Amino acid sequence: MKLLLVEDDQETADYICQGLEEHGHRVERAADGHAGLMLAGDGTAYDVLIIDRMLPKLDGVTLLKTLRASGVKTPAIFLTAMGSIDDRVRGLESGGDDYLVKPFAFAELYARVVSLARRPPLAAAETVLQAGDLTLDLISRTATRGGQRIELQPTEFRLLEYLMRRPGKIVTRTMLLEGVWEFHFDPKTNIVETQVSRLRSKIDRGFTKERIRTVRGAGYMLDAE
Repeated sequence: MKLLLVEDDQETADYICQGLEEHGHRVERAADGHAGLMLAGDGTAYDVLIIDRMLPKLDGVTLLKTLRASGVKTPAIFLTAMGSIDDRVRGLESGGDDYLVKPFAFAELYARVVSLARRPPLAAAETVLQAGDLTLDLISRTATRGGQRIELQPTEFRLLEYLMRRPGKIVTRTMLLEGVWEFHFDPKTNIVETQVSRLRSKIDRGFTKERIRTVRGAGYMLDAE
């Protein structure tokens, strides 16, 4: 693979480059956001971009937004110390395909990079999800039902996307905790039930047919008929 690493910390960059090169891959480096933008935007074909968020001259989010706006579809992973849920959401909404928080294990970074390199190009990936009269645009981050715009918060959007990718299938509470909130434990709260209720009220308001059904004792199901 040919990779671009945009990282201003010399020690971290050396560590990553050494590991990737030991696996036989070619790595080009940029120490600030502007240099990364120039390299990634000049038509050079990279398999994956690895981008820090806190960069001099141009931050990582602005860097990736600019690349996406100019048509660069290269898979990108953020590698950053900014690890809150809001930070992750902003990174993914800016066009990131994955997000890994420092400190990190190189083995995990490498596995994620290889996974991204295997993904189909963005142009070939599904960008609009449809379930009857309900539509979710993954590029513009908008939801509509019957042509009416539905205003969703980031968590609500992720929740609806998770359900719409599994139409007609039962989705359990545990699946939602892991897939939407990235919880690998039970937080002992009603966060799932509350968010599903809020999402249901938004997408079903004004319509006679319910799109999100509760399957008693099992979980939830998105009705795509």
